[in-house]
Amino acid sequence: MGTLSHHVRSKGTQTESFMRTVSIATSTSDAPWGPATSTPIKAVHPRPAKRPRVDEEEEEESDISIIIPEPHDSTYDPAQSISNVTEASQPTDTSSTGYKDSKYIVFEKNFLKHVQTVADVRTYRRGTFLAIDQKCHHCQFSRQWKSQPAIGSSPVGNILLSAAIYFTPSSYFQVQKIFQAMHLQNISYSTFRRHANSYLETAVIHQWHQYQEAEFEFLSQRKVKIGGDMRADSPGHSAKYGSYSLMNLETNSIIDIQLVQSNEVGGSHNMEKEGLKRSLQLLESKGVAVDYIVTDRHPQIQKYLREQKITHYYDVWHLEKGLSKKLGKVAKEKDCEVVKKWQRGISNHVYWCATSSSSGPEKVAKWTSVVNHMQNKHTHDNPLFPQCQHPVRQSRDRKKWFQPGSKALYKVEKILTNKRVLSNVERLSSRYQTSTLEAFHSVILRFTPKSVVFPFIGMLCRLYLAAMHFNENAGRTQARTTSGKLRYSLHFPKAKKGGHTVKPVKSSPTHCYVHNLIAVVFEEIVPNPLPYMEELQKIPVPDALSSAFYHPPLTEAVAAYTSRFRQGQP
Repeated sequence: MGTLSHHVRSKGTQTESFMRTVSIATSTSDAPWGPATSTPIKAVHPRPAKRPRVDEEEEEESDISIIIPEPHDSTYDPAQSISNVTEASQPTDTSSTGYKDSKYIVFEKNFLKHVQTVADVRTYRRGTFLAIDQKCHHCQFSRQWKSQPAIGSSPVGNILLSAAIYFTPSSYFQVQKIFQAMHLQNISYSTFRRHANSYLETAVIHQWHQYQEAEFEFLSQRKVKIGGDMRADSPGHSAKYGSYSLMNLETNSIIDIQLVQSNEVGGSHNMEKEGLKRSLQLLESKGVAVDYIVTDRHPQIQKYLREQKITHYYDVWHLEKGLSKKLGKVAKEKDCEVVKKWQRGISNHVYWCATSSSSGPEKVAKWTSVVNHMQNKHTHDNPLFPQCQHPVRQSRDRKKWFQPGSKALYKVEKILTNKRVLSNVERLSSRYQTSTLEAFHSVILRFTPKSVVFPFIGMLCRLYLAAMHFNENAGRTQARTTSGKLRYSLHFPKAKKGGHTVKPVKSSPTHCYVHNLIAVVFEEIVPNPLPYMEELQKIPVPDALSSAFYHPPLTEAVAAYTSRFRQGQP
């Protein structure tokens, strides 16, 4: 009697064992995954005593041999698809959902060996969910096996897979390729998007706001030193999004991210100023006082901070990068080859001037001394810096030095003593720089590749995920070998043209924020998503860029397209 033998008494009769697979009847009263509804989340009315069913799992296009797809009949009503067995076995609390349990890949043949009985067998699949109904011919006893628990109408494995894809972050389509290569059952993209809209994005927004509230409460008790910079989703003035990040330079943690769409501010060239403005307004509303801010030398940022009377310092790397580009152009001119030998020395001089003194005039005095160094002179007319502090090294090789009155010296001196450059040197940050903020921008690339277009909320959530990942792993220690020695790695950057760089190897990153988000989804949001949806809906979403243009009917556009290509044809 197969797997039902412990329920049915054997009478000694010998019967041929068989398995019969029948399709799902048009009546959907036997569907084991519970009720589903096509009503979107926004249309659900709050019912305090009952969790609203906001999720509708869609049947997949690809089915294994014994799985019969859900009928797509005009009379099909998914709201009636629930059986008595499923109704009785649905968990009443999230502690029994098993989202933390270990999962395994089960092969179809190996599994079906245990269900071949003298019974009718009906199979159902919904994404990663599989249910098997067995009914004995002799005693009419029936039972149901389910591969995973369900919360309301949603199999736990389906939501968990969507959460794992969204939070890690991965691409649904890349995961789909892996599943198809393995012949592994997967959820549909529409199901993934429904989970994202109903549960996942609300979890990310809620967790980020919780983190910010705790961080602002701590920062409100002291003056904070911050760094700010913007990253665009594409180069140039064609960017759609600009994300302005604000970092606490004392802890290297991201405290705020503002996402600005270009049509909000009249063009992408205004996004950086608007992002900083929103961040500073948020800090002010939370009672956080700014000691000073370190940014690049963006003209609009300079003017805005000057008007707000906020102390503003410049990042050293941005100044050095701009000077290196100008010196590189000069080095390619005729009779200016000596400039190339001094490019690295001038770059190092920028960092030395920024970090060796605190006052602006001293920085400028040391900066202008580089012109004397290029002529092998080590005394200066400036009373703040009359003589160099390093030992004097004499060299007779005239090719190493700039000659007085030469073309090379004139051009380099003009660049280094420019009035704007001297003003920038005076305001260089002596202690904190925005290099860690640039590192955060490289982390954002993993979460929001520039080759992918995201909707506004999707882009915002991925930026928050990148910040969660960065804040959790910003303080990683250096890894050690099994013998206890510090680990280093050797790199050959293309920019160094054969030169090498030694970097310490960090310990492996952690992903505790992912587990926390999944816990929030199953323990808080899925049982009652409405309060979290209200929090999400408070975020203002700008109109799409295409909303300002004329949208012709599809038939009209197709007719114009085909007629244009038919010109000159018979």
